[in-house]
Amino acid sequence: MARFLRPLLRGTTYTRLLHLWVPMLVVSVWLYILPSTPWVPALFLVPIGLLPAVRRGEGVQARLLLTPGETEPGISEAPSATWRDRVRTVLWLELRMLLGGVAMLATVWLPAITFELSRCAWVGVPSGVPLLDRLPPHRAWALLAPLPLLALYGAVVGLGELITAGARRLLGPSAAERLAALEERTEQLLERTRIARELHDSIGHALTVAVVQAGAARAAGDPEFTDQALDAIEETGRAALADLERVLGVLRESGRPVSARPTLADAGRLLESARASGAKVDAEVTGPVEAVPGPVSREGYRILQESLTNVLRHAGAVPVRVRVAVTGGMLTLDVRNSLPGATTGPGRGSGLRGIRERAALLGGTARTGPVDGDWQVRAELPIG
Repeated sequence: MARFLRPLLRGTTYTRLLHLWVPMLVVSVWLYILPSTPWVPALFLVPIGLLPAVRRGEGVQARLLLTPGETEPGISEAPSATWRDRVRTVLWLELRMLLGGVAMLATVWLPAITFELSRCAWVGVPSGVPLLDRLPPHRAWALLAPLPLLALYGAVVGLGELITAGARRLLGPSAAERLAALEERTEQLLERTRIARELHDSIGHALTVAVVQAGAARAAGDPEFTDQALDAIEETGRAALADLERVLGVLRESGRPVSARPTLADAGRLLESARASGAKVDAEVTGPVEAVPGPVSREGYRILQESLTNVLRHAGAVPVRVRVAVTGGMLTLDVRNSLPGATTGPGRGSGLRGIRERAALLGGTARTGPVDGDWQVRAELPIG
């Protein structure tokens, strides 16, 4: 019984009924003036529904009254962009008026029938309701009095569900809107993936430098070297904190402007950090690196960062050759280091996979693996 009566306790039931009543206010005025032309309001809805802004207004009303509180109701708030949207809006207006008329009749006549049945049962005077005005007085009519109220309950709940389903069908997103929403969702997923990669690269690089420097300082036992190691750890940690704060700022407020992501113009701090960790870095930069477009330069910086992090993490303080070249519309990054001891197969680890994914997103290529006794990371990114 409680489950049966639950719709009566939901506010949505009454907001949907209100949504059905609203258009009938205008129709009622028209029928009061010209009761012999009930088809005229339905005819007027055709040119009204062809207006692009009408679909937006109907969508806003439907979301507020038919699906209050739902984050994804499946009802669009965009204006009509195609003739298909306009035709769907016209059909929606006609359906809304039709179901509104049924709801108005149900909410007016069904309670009146209950009242008249009760009166016939106890008073026995003629009523103004057709088919009930000639009923003989009898107490048995009281047993039928609840039936119109049950019919009213079914009409209110059923018409609310029906108009909501019609709204999702006729005011739902068009194919173009669904495609735009899918593209937006894809952009959000790509942004989350990019942020995860940046955190992995930046924080991973900082932790790797800190671990290598701390281990080298303990092994050296030299106060001067320990001071240098602490300076390198502090500098790398500050840079990582700046990157972390920038990424968290993007997550907190997507509309707030954030500081620029590092580019290849900032690659010097990566090379100095690797040198401070004991690696013998031989770096050579050729071509107009500062003229590389922002997206390519930023991803190139992250690829270089991950490459140096892998050197420090897996090979330690070994000689590293870094070549950055901008020639023929292509940015080439080449990082090679010697391989002391056993090596892992190419392509393992999220860092190396991230390098290849970054290059692929820009239409480029990246190769990682042993070459002539060295470990090589080579990425080629198109600039155009």
